[in-house]
Amino acid sequence: MIPGPEDLSGTWIADDAHRAFLVSDAHRALDLFEASLRPGGGLQVLDLTGAPLPGSLQELHTTTRLVHSYALAQIAGRPDRAGLIDRGMDELWTRHRDARHGGYLWSLDKAGVVDGTKLAYGHVFVLLAASSAKLAGHPGADRLLADIREILDLHYWDEAAGLFRDEFTRDWQVFSTYRGMNANMHGVEALLAAHEATGEVLFLTRAGRILDFFIAGQAARNGWRIPEHYDACWQPDPDYAGNPMFRPAGTTPGHSFEMARLLLQWWDLAGRPGSDAPAQARALVGTALNDAWDAQRGGLVYTLRDGAVDNPARYWWPVTEAIGALSALIKLDPQPGDEDAYRRLWRFAALHLIDPKVGGWFPELGPDNRPSRVQFAGKPDIYHALQADLFPLLPGLSRAGWDLAHLQPLRRDCVAR
Repeated sequence: MIPGPEDLSGTWIADDAHRAFLVSDAHRALDLFEASLRPGGGLQVLDLTGAPLPGSLQELHTTTRLVHSYALAQIAGRPDRAGLIDRGMDELWTRHRDARHGGYLWSLDKAGVVDGTKLAYGHVFVLLAASSAKLAGHPGADRLLADIREILDLHYWDEAAGLFRDEFTRDWQVFSTYRGMNANMHGVEALLAAHEATGEVLFLTRAGRILDFFIAGQAARNGWRIPEHYDACWQPDPDYAGNPMFRPAGTTPGHSFEMARLLLQWWDLAGRPGSDAPAQARALVGTALNDAWDAQRGGLVYTLRDGAVDNPARYWWPVTEAIGALSALIKLDPQPGDEDAYRRLWRFAALHLIDPKVGGWFPELGPDNRPSRVQFAGKPDIYHALQADLFPLLPGLSRAGWDLAHLQPLRRDCVAR
């Protein structure tokens, strides 16, 4: 790990009270999401009170994110007392994995397969789960890692473009020419985790190629906003609008924060080549904050069109990702305004998004800043908020698994310093 600035005095990430708050928030969320275990087998989505959400499906990204989150927590010193890692890994291998056609099925219910579509978005999360499970020492991690890397190589990776293709039918027929930034962004996240878990350079190289296309290429040509949707030739498709959560029209500021943090993680792992990455990360973060912060109600709006607000909905995850990106910038080279923005985001989260009664974060807010149920019926996952708690506790920009293992910030008998 290459250290950042030596003196972070006066920042919240170096403040004992703030660090204790982060640890407490992480534990309360982890306590809550233990109820994701369905009695008798499988996993379940929770409502806003933490009770099972009736009729909810078990989707691939939910299963994988639970494995990833509880693996990080275990590495950080909190034992997986509920067995969520074991349950999730078993679900991935025995139920989500398609024994007939290969790959991983998008959604299940108690009876079996509901949607067998093979999405890159879900498959890269399998790689993330396998990598985090390997860092946590799970015995099934190597098997899962070997299987998912073969599937990604065989079906999704476009070597000529240096990007991931998006979607196939259950038996691997092409049914659309859609290409997207979201699956590739989470592909970077998974590739970097795989590199940290295995040391294999190929994962790092591929992550760099994806980042170069979307940041040095697309973002730099589009006012440091990243087009979300592309055609089969990887040309932006500004008129595309799909699933309002996973494929909304326009650009998504929350993804700019994620990409900025991932860019700095890649740059650090690659030995900090050149000087472009920090400036590019700052451009992404600064533009997204200017575009998306709701000056009247607080929070971050969901989507933009040509830099103007398109969907003003305010969800929890852009706030968590902005926190992660700003904490990385503060560790690397704090500039005027970074600390104010970081504190503003946490104050807003503590006041409106964090559930003070049962733990976890409310996923969306209405115009009155009270929890709303327009897009989400319950609390969809722990992944975004847990990372917002954990990443500021760590000294580096990368190798979170190593830092978590050595610092053990979630040990009950440990002071989070």
